Amino acid sequence: MELNELTCHELHEKLVKKEISPLDIVKAVEKQISASEKDIHAYITVFDDMEQQAALLDVRRSTSDDPLYGIPIAIKDNMCMKGRKTTAGSKILHNFIPPYNAFVIEKLKNAGAIFTGKANMDEFAFGSSTESSHFGPTKNPRKKGYVPGGSSGGSAAAVASCEAIVSLGSDTGGSIRQPASLCGVVGMKPTYGRVSRYGLIAFGSSLDQIGPFSRDVTDCAILLNAISGYDPKDSTSVDKPVPDHKKALSGSVKGMKLGIPKEYFIEGIDVEVRQAVEKAIKALEKLGARRVDISLPHTEYAVATYYIVATAEASSNLERYDGVKYGHRKEGENLIDMYKKTRADGFGKEAKRRIMLGTYVLSAGYYDAYYLKANKVRTLIRQDFEKAFGKADVILTPTSPTPAFRIGEKTSDPLQMYLSDIFTISANLAGIPGISVPCGTTKDGLPVGLQILGKYFAEEDILRAAFAYEQNK
Repeated sequence: MELNELTCHELHEKLVKKEISPLDIVKAVEKQISASEKDIHAYITVFDDMEQQAALLDVRRSTSDDPLYGIPIAIKDNMCMKGRKTTAGSKILHNFIPPYNAFVIEKLKNAGAIFTGKANMDEFAFGSSTESSHFGPTKNPRKKGYVPGGSSGGSAAAVASCEAIVSLGSDTGGSIRQPASLCGVVGMKPTYGRVSRYGLIAFGSSLDQIGPFSRDVTDCAILLNAISGYDPKDSTSVDKPVPDHKKALSGSVKGMKLGIPKEYFIEGIDVEVRQAVEKAIKALEKLGARRVDISLPHTEYAVATYYIVATAEASSNLERYDGVKYGHRKEGENLIDMYKKTRADGFGKEAKRRIMLGTYVLSAGYYDAYYLKANKVRTLIRQDFEKAFGKADVILTPTSPTPAFRIGEKTSDPLQMYLSDIFTISANLAGIPGISVPCGTTKDGLPVGLQILGKYFAEEDILRAAFAYEQNK
């Protein structure tokens, strides 16, 4: 096995024993990027100083206490890195170089991680396939011609193709879990407020959350440990102690109650997806977990609710991109003309669509009818989960209703694209944590993901269930 194909914890053991150096790992990753990137396009920007980063680490400190020391990690291109181009997948930020680091970048730097580059993504995280990126689509490493999911498709593909050991993505409506499912890797959305959003280019401020991609659950716990914690610079960051999530990986789920919501096993779900998820549930039952049938009755309203709340917040957040202070600019005859030309040229189709939808639902006369009502339904969805967790420790569902679809298959029908997130968006509306773990493949070789949802700040529960399944599937 090549070094770039190993996990964080496997590489860490070798580093501690001094069998390898960070430079050895970097060279293996660089070799893979050179071989695969032209076909996969996981990155918008590949850093050319990885070996320099590794050389500096070699003389800095021991590896014994840093499980991410010397580990190459890809960063979704909506997280600010000082002095590094950060585009959010959009033309309007094609030349933006932040003057500061995001909270998670500082945490990873302190842990000794090596940054491989900025991963491709749907423009401003608007999409479920990474096809709306200004810089071109990412392709699924598992099957040529298929999408990797989105919006964090580049982050998922980088890990799946071994062009990075682990990566960071952001999840607004499933943008970590859905591409993790489609690419056959592990992806986790922590509880809203567990990981600081400082330095994350915002899509929907009440929905966005940064989280890890990895090739196994242990690495997911390691990366979650590194990026979690209170940040006074983020008003939504929760000042709550962070447990050592690795300690939750006991392998035992004896007595754990698995909530199975009938609303997630509906007509229209791909037959092979359903079969794979039901097989995974039975595997956990064999380990001593107990199945509990539950209901989440407002699930049917989740997609409509999400796309009102998310577009409203997006239209507000994207207001700042006007060509005045930073980013792309098209000169005009006057200030208003410059605004119009800059935005018309700088935003892609999906960004314009969401800005218009969001502005509409926030406008006078429509605010109460749409945005206010959507937030009332959001409360009902959150209450559904609270009631369900009175009966169950975790909730198990498919991550995506279908496996990966072909590139171009849904770009002409935005509503079909939006439905790709039907099983993931409720967790964002409620703010609860969720993880997707691989649970099989279709006859065509396309991965299927099992989604495990947990109570607020109960990442340990979902990691315990995910690890037990992973070790015994």
